[in-house]
Amino acid sequence: MIERYTRPEMAKIWEPENRFRIWLEIEILAMEAMVRKGWIPADALARVRKRARFDVGRIDEIEKRVKHDVIAFLTSVAEHIGDDSRFLHVGMTSSDVLDTSFAVQMRQALSRLIRESEAVFEALRKRAFEHKDTVMIGRTHGIHAEPVTFGLKMALWADEMRRNIARLKRARGVISVGKLSGAVGTFANIDPFVEEYVCGKLGLKPAPASTQVVQRDRHAEVFATLAIVGSSLDKFATEIRHLQRTEVLEVEEFFSEGQKGSSAMPHKRNPVLSENLSGLSRLLRGYAVTAMENVALWHERDISHSSAERVIAPDATIVLDFALARFRGLMEKLLVYPDRMKKNLGRTRGLISSQRVLLALAAKGLSRERAYEIVQKAAMEAWRGEKELAPLLWKDRQVRSLLRKQEFDELFDIGYYLKNVDTIFDRVFGRKGGTV
Repeated sequence: MIERYTRPEMAKIWEPENRFRIWLEIEILAMEAMVRKGWIPADALARVRKRARFDVGRIDEIEKRVKHDVIAFLTSVAEHIGDDSRFLHVGMTSSDVLDTSFAVQMRQALSRLIRESEAVFEALRKRAFEHKDTVMIGRTHGIHAEPVTFGLKMALWADEMRRNIARLKRARGVISVGKLSGAVGTFANIDPFVEEYVCGKLGLKPAPASTQVVQRDRHAEVFATLAIVGSSLDKFATEIRHLQRTEVLEVEEFFSEGQKGSSAMPHKRNPVLSENLSGLSRLLRGYAVTAMENVALWHERDISHSSAERVIAPDATIVLDFALARFRGLMEKLLVYPDRMKKNLGRTRGLISSQRVLLALAAKGLSRERAYEIVQKAAMEAWRGEKELAPLLWKDRQVRSLLRKQEFDELFDIGYYLKNVDTIFDRVFGRKGGTV
């Protein structure tokens, strides 16, 4: 899975080199805090800084024997720094390193996802203004309802992406928590100052209380956020898939020169990118379920969460990073067909104005029930006989007695439905069409 969708920048966050680099930084920062308190000699810290390094291959070799990743790491580092290694990991437990490092990696990943989401917002903003006045039919239950514009659809999506950006930023804050509180979180063998110092240097906050691990409700919230963002992409992709159907064909994914849609049918141009996004979103929702299962651990700690997180953390962040980039590219190149939108708008032969006629008749003193009956009767005849609604309604004596012909004709003006488009755009983007 990861190999299929890897984007190098995100993948590097989860590579062993980055993880071990953060581990080493945590260990040295803990030493630095202890030097400041006078608990270990300053010259030892200087020597460790000069000599400390690790070898990924050597760590793997040691781990095969000791069956413990942090011990393997510390052993590899100790081979480089010698006797001063006794000042590493003082009073700490493995999860102090693992969970604090995990927080740094998740923070790095979320920062990238925020940037990608902001790029998606910008792509949607541009398409919104480009098609602000491109009229199309709005649909409810998949059935023609009343007119909208394609730009309004894009503004809606942009507004949702703005909320997703805010969610990702909140999630980054939720996960930016470390712990160096020892075996069961009591600071029995390490001072709280060390935790405060290390976390501060790493851009994290100390967990107010912890056991041997940072509590996993934090992680569940983060993965739920990733799933929500993925679900938004699924929503957008599903709409594109519907609008690209042959019978609709109001938008279409870009089809490049030489691209083929089917091994059997040469004519096919399929919404494969959108379908791919819908599939990937299902993975993200699954990862969120796994993260929620990780919340309940035995007593002060077990490691049932650990194996799952080693899969879902890189997979979820890489998948969403890929999905955001794919959706952005899709939107930037999306083919929009205003003429087809206009043609589809007329397919229901004026039925989309039924509510407006209903309200006009009620405003003239007719009961809502009677007005509804008149309009629905004509509408059903229009459906069955493929006739225009307006002439059918104008045959009704009550309609003619209540409405002048010019007044009646104006009820079928498309512009009426779009008079507040500017207001909606101002709400979403501000009067200057601003960004996130």
